Amino acid sequence: MASVVEAALYQDGVRVSSPATLAETFRELRDQPSGMAWIGLARPTEAELLSLAAEFDLHPLAVEDAMEAHQRPKLERYGDTLFVVLRAARYLDAPEEVDFGELHVFVGPDFVITVRHGAAPDLSAVRRRMEETPELLKLGPEAVLYAILDAVVDGYVPVVTGVQNDIDEIETEVFRGDPEVSRRIYELSREMVEFQRATRPLVGMLHGLMAGFSKYGTDEELQRYLRDVADHVTHTSERVDGFRQALTEILTVNATLVTQQQNAEMRALAEAGFEQNEEIKKISSWAAILFAPTLVGTIYGMNFTHMPELHWVLGYPFAIVLMAVVCTSLYVIFKRRDWL
Repeated sequence: MASVVEAALYQDGVRVSSPATLAETFRELRDQPSGMAWIGLARPTEAELLSLAAEFDLHPLAVEDAMEAHQRPKLERYGDTLFVVLRAARYLDAPEEVDFGELHVFVGPDFVITVRHGAAPDLSAVRRRMEETPELLKLGPEAVLYAILDAVVDGYVPVVTGVQNDIDEIETEVFRGDPEVSRRIYELSREMVEFQRATRPLVGMLHGLMAGFSKYGTDEELQRYLRDVADHVTHTSERVDGFRQALTEILTVNATLVTQQQNAEMRALAEAGFEQNEEIKKISSWAAILFAPTLVGTIYGMNFTHMPELHWVLGYPFAIVLMAVVCTSLYVIFKRRDWL
């Protein structure tokens, strides 16, 4: 199945053709030397990328990067062609997580090729916006690159808002003692690492573009637009850095609260153990006291014929006194040891 999402040719900022295939696009662009081709691809095949490379003289290293996702954001120039890698992001409300996409952009003198890996960003909206402002579109491929950069950066705004809400919820859960909050903090921290990897390089990339304004004769109005995008990227990058710091602090607070809770539980267990030990001491003491007369009575209850004191007149009083003395002695001993 062809992966060409949309291809169009533009003349002075106006769409003049919508070729159905790459071959038609190549042919019509050759017939209109002053035109510009904008080709959108989604997860293209190797054959499609190689045909584009042959037609537009794309550098093999850039083509190799475009064939595979998981590239870091970067901007590289190969002769007259710019190769840009962007990491787009969108916030998914239902699972409350950030979904990242990858976009590769080739920008040449008369063409723009976008290779998308992932759902974000919505380049059809970017194309509609540019076609509705032909005065901007007629500035050429650099204007399309600006619009794509602007769309990617604008896509960060709802992500920042969603993450801020998540952090607010996490703070509430931490002080409420939710047992699942540690996992949520960890998962959001990982997403913020990915978000940093997407936003931080953009700051340097846009400054690199601005540094080449004079050398490559960038239109002054387009320069203003790109500076505005650079400001937004810087602000977003700072917010993301703040989120990571906040999550680190929340994780520390959560660990402290968990430790305090564990200490309180250990104290409660220790106190319960102490109370239980005291009760065992009391039970053991009374058991020993009650065992003493039982022992005496058991001995004197033996029916041997030749048993000392068996027919003694004072035998019974002696047994009673012996029981009382033993019980009293044990009571005094246990009392002094605070067992009773």
